[in-house]
Amino acid sequence: MERTQLAPGVFLTTLPADKFKRCRIAIHLRFPALRAAATDTAVLPLVLERGYAACPDMTRLSRRLAELYGADLGVDLSAAGVDRVLSADICGIKDEYALAGENLTEAYAGIVFGVVFEPYLVDGVFDAEAVRIEKETLARRLQAEYNNKRLYCVRQARRKFYGHGPAAIELGGYRKDLPAVTPQTLKAEYDRILQSAFIDVVVQGADAARVGQMLLRRLENIPRAPQPFTPPLAMPRQDAAHYAEAIPGLTQAKLCLLFTTGTPDPLPDIHLLRLAMGVYGGSPTSRLFRNVREKQSLCYYCAAAAQLATGAMIVDSGVEPGGEARAEEAILQELRDLQAAPPAADELEDARRALLSGMDAASDSLGALESWYYGQILRGEEPVAPARAQELTRAVTAEQVREVLARYSFSVSYAVTAGKDNAHG
Repeated sequence: MERTQLAPGVFLTTLPADKFKRCRIAIHLRFPALRAAATDTAVLPLVLERGYAACPDMTRLSRRLAELYGADLGVDLSAAGVDRVLSADICGIKDEYALAGENLTEAYAGIVFGVVFEPYLVDGVFDAEAVRIEKETLARRLQAEYNNKRLYCVRQARRKFYGHGPAAIELGGYRKDLPAVTPQTLKAEYDRILQSAFIDVVVQGADAARVGQMLLRRLENIPRAPQPFTPPLAMPRQDAAHYAEAIPGLTQAKLCLLFTTGTPDPLPDIHLLRLAMGVYGGSPTSRLFRNVREKQSLCYYCAAAAQLATGAMIVDSGVEPGGEARAEEAILQELRDLQAAPPAADELEDARRALLSGMDAASDSLGALESWYYGQILRGEEPVAPARAQELTRAVTAEQVREVLARYSFSVSYAVTAGKDNAHG
């Protein structure tokens, strides 16, 4: 991997792609999230994906991608801790396989940069019809959250856990704010992102120097003031708070537990954290899977995951209505046991093997390889290859796993279960 700074807040990363016949160019804009603009931010990638100035509608854009040997284009919004990342990527065959010797690198970069830097505008703002259509799309997605009770329970728990803090800003925006999204507000949010974002372009199997030159030209007339990343944060320790919501007709209850380290001090490196989660609840050999699900039959599924940037750990599960309290106690007991004594050698090695196998797959596709390296960049780590990460994972000890799990304390429980009263508002 080679990473070069092209300008303040602008970086070009080149990744090897020798074993692939396809290439990939991705651009990521990381910027601070704002509660007031959250819904505009969520609508923006939907509108950008419809086309850009040179291909102002989906038909012409699809035709252009087909001309380039069926290239694939995607636009997405994701979270990086408390910040947001607006991404666009394009994937197609390498220059050397073009039948007529076309400069595919330039064509691909022209599209992906066009989407980000030259959107289709009408009288200086986004097209009103496109905004209307994508607002309806987002409204359906937000409604679908309530229909997906697992996702709904997790998000309700997060809302109680984070309160009104910056980590509580919803990635998908808010239904109640959709009427206020207009072509003008969307353009204002787009301008804010371009001005404030750190920009990373990742090139695999294409002419990186040419891509870098094209990027700098697109940025020449954009006023830029990249904002620093939001620092790590953590919710304070507290007495556990319990919440329950009854929804008539529910056949499988959902239970979500949230834990905090209580301090913004950085957690141990990602390799230790991954293995700790694998032992506790992140793999089919974990304590939660083997003991809570299989041995005690207290849940249909039970999984644990941790976040470096917010110092939070989340456990979510599906249980029989009425069995929430027993499942919660069993989940907490498994954590208490691991906090008191390190895992046995066999369960540590089972979790370790699962992680090492996943790292073997990190180089199986262009997208997976880019996710591997860009994820490290987002976390502020010194990027390492999967092989080096395997070495670091092999070095983690059982006592280190116990120590990292001992940092978590129980904060919030949220249950969605069957009942007569519909608490959904």
